[in-house]
Amino acid sequence: MEHAALIILLALVQYTWFSLRVGIARGKYGIKAPKTTGDEAWERLYRVQENTLEQLIVFIPGMIAFTVYVSAVWALLPGLVFLAGRQLYSYEYISKPESRTPGMAMTLLANAVLVVGGLVGVLLKIF
Repeated sequence: MEHAALIILLALVQYTWFSLRVGIARGKYGIKAPKTTGDEAWERLYRVQENTLEQLIVFIPGMIAFTVYVSAVWALLPGLVFLAGRQLYSYEYISKPESRTPGMAMTLLANAVLVVGGLVGVLLKIF
């Protein structure tokens, strides 16, 4: 379980970094809370943060279920793919939004493996 905890905590650190960038950019671009629109550069940072939050809602329980019901060691692979996918998504979305697909695909693949694997593991345990 320690491996899963490490990956989840790294994902939360990554998300915290994305959130800090948004807060710093609010001042840089003059986006006063509660506004969520303004300079396009700020909106890109904001969308990365929001999209990552949306993906974490699937990732964290998926990671825990996969770890408990499939394999703690094998959970590392989709966990690392998720982290790399989020980083790539962030870089691509900020620099050129239309090029964000590879990072998003990595994120979705990792989440699908974790959720489907965890679901299969739970069902096998039940039945």
